[in-house]
Amino acid sequence: MSSQEKEIYKIREIDIEKDLDQVIKINMISLPEHYPEFFWREIAQIWQKIFLVAEIEGKIVGYMMNRIEYDEGFFKGDIVRRGHVISIAVLPEYRRRGIGRSLMIEGMRRMKEYYNADEVILEVRVSNTPAIELYKKLGFKVVRIIPRYYRDGEDAYLMAKVL
Repeated sequence: MSSQEKEIYKIREIDIEKDLDQVIKINMISLPEHYPEFFWREIAQIWQKIFLVAEIEGKIVGYMMNRIEYDEGFFKGDIVRRGHVISIAVLPEYRRRGIGRSLMIEGMRRMKEYYNADEVILEVRVSNTPAIELYKKLGFKVVRIIPRYYRDGEDAYLMAKVL
């Protein structure tokens, strides 16, 4: 690809039967946290409008798995409808191209449009500086530290943003 060509990727909802195996493979390659296959399938079936994939020439190169929850808000004291980014990943060779950012923007847009979410939350390893920087650029704030959140004992930042 020449420096003048721009790689074209498409963000779309997951096609459960066609895409789920590829999404799980991306998770296995990209992240140390994994879920059983039934969990992926259940989230995709219930929340398909906000379970997104990034595709380049028919190849799934990233995903964003989300759901909607009801809980006390971080920005309003009331019970709110809240989007939760359960997992997001882009294959290592496709990172730093704006794909993760595009997944986040489209995912948050859909949380608001389809489910009228008031805010969105996510957990991120305290050592994951590139992700934390991206989330801060998108308007997320650290609302608390969750000690020993990950299986290996690492803490997580709980980050939130008003939609």
